[in-house]
Amino acid sequence: MGLPRSHRSKRAPRLPVEDRLGYRFASPDLLRQALVHRSYLNENPGFDLPDNERLEFLGDVVLSLLVAETLYRRFPDLPEGKLTRLRAWLVRTETLARWAKDLDLGSELLLSRGEDQTGGRNRPSILASAFEAVLGAVYLDGGLEAARKVVLPFVERELERLHDPHQVLDPKTWLQEVTQARWKLTPVYVTVHHVGPSHRRRFTVEVHLGDRVLATGEGYSKRAAEQDAARKALASLEADSP
Repeated sequence: MGLPRSHRSKRAPRLPVEDRLGYRFASPDLLRQALVHRSYLNENPGFDLPDNERLEFLGDVVLSLLVAETLYRRFPDLPEGKLTRLRAWLVRTETLARWAKDLDLGSELLLSRGEDQTGGRNRPSILASAFEAVLGAVYLDGGLEAARKVVLPFVERELERLHDPHQVLDPKTWLQEVTQARWKLTPVYVTVHHVGPSHRRRFTVEVHLGDRVLATGEGYSKRAAEQDAARKALASLEADSP
């Protein structure tokens, strides 16, 4: 596996990111390719490496597998749906961008002048893609075990930060993560109705996103009604996803 012979650098100097990764590449041009943003090739069409998008595609799959395996072993009592939500929370753009910053990938990215001048080295989407591309490069260079050794310390630290997996699995928390990631908006919960005596009052709550009502929930407390609304909103958004 690896790049064609013409793309191999027999005497290429070691990149600083290899020390931060804790992995030395047998084919260092794989790592260099992982740091090539497509904008760079627009300004340098004769550059001898392709952009990192194919490596990003591969790294995304490798990351998802390794995170899923870790969660499966670490939380034996969590059902499939909750494992899926926790995995998605771990591999979201914001998390991957933070991991990329820990590796200082931004300083080593090859970007166009325009991307560089407009903050591309700190842009979460670019950093997250670079992290996935680097992981894809590690996988091609050293196999699944090498990729596992690189990514598991990041996953373990993230789980330690989380403390309680149910913090993520809570529907309100999860809905906020989804809406922030997709639209940069925070859901707002509005109590629209309540009936019954004070000791058995039933609440009806709408969850709004901007001027849109995502869902309506009910419960014997405001919190329960909000959780119900969030759960229904998540189901609706998942059904609408391509």
